[in-house]
Amino acid sequence: MLAGLIFLLAGTTACRFSLVEDLYVLKGMDTCPKQSLEAMSKEAAAFDHGTKDFPLYCALDLLRRSVRHPIHRSQLPARICYLLADRGETSTSRERLAAEGVRWAEIALEQPAMGQEGAIHYYLAANLGLAVYESTALAVKNLKRLHRELESAMELAPEVDEGGPLRVMGMLLLMAPPWPRGIGDGEKAVELLEKAVTEYPKHPLNHIFYAQCLWEVEEEEAEDKVREHLKLGMELLKNPRWGDAEKRWSKLLQDLAKEAGASFLPR
Repeated sequence: MLAGLIFLLAGTTACRFSLVEDLYVLKGMDTCPKQSLEAMSKEAAAFDHGTKDFPLYCALDLLRRSVRHPIHRSQLPARICYLLADRGETSTSRERLAAEGVRWAEIALEQPAMGQEGAIHYYLAANLGLAVYESTALAVKNLKRLHRELESAMELAPEVDEGGPLRVMGMLLLMAPPWPRGIGDGEKAVELLEKAVTEYPKHPLNHIFYAQCLWEVEEEEAEDKVREHLKLGMELLKNPRWGDAEKRWSKLLQDLAKEAGASFLPR
């Protein structure tokens, strides 16, 4: 899940003011299949949350070893880093891979034309949220940038990651402090997440986050809707396409159900 964005302003304590610069050390890359960047990019078109770690790491290793190739100025490197950082087992791996993803996105955006590619803005924001997860100061410092990148992503490519820009912006607005201290807006968050589940109903996080937002904003008045979308999210998680992400997202769903009360547990 996009934990760095969802919990952007809660629970982090470290005080840093810039993204880490050290790369995450990739191990066992000598066993990766020999392939060209062109072949890898075709294979990578199908990379998603269900893709195993090894092909993702091999693709990232190949990108790192290739100098000044046009593929560096696409959304692919940032997307690969995001997929790896989002499942990071340690704070070090998550932070370093996400920070690298931000830098890849920035490289792509050096080309003026890429500024019209919504996926670049989305993966920059997604990586940035994960990269600042451990630092309150860094999270606050980057809040406006996160908001700006997600606005661009929503405008240019709301369909990326099956409604990812809508989903993440909705949760950002839900969790951030409200005006005048921040950008938080519960009603707007409900609106965006409702749009995500309506237009992209096959992604379980859209339903889980919509249920969470309804519970936070409308509480008991939304009981039936919360239960409905928790059930839908649980059913969608049974699809094997989500791979190991199913475990992480199931825990999120169950934690939300427990927080909302036993009556909200899917029956």
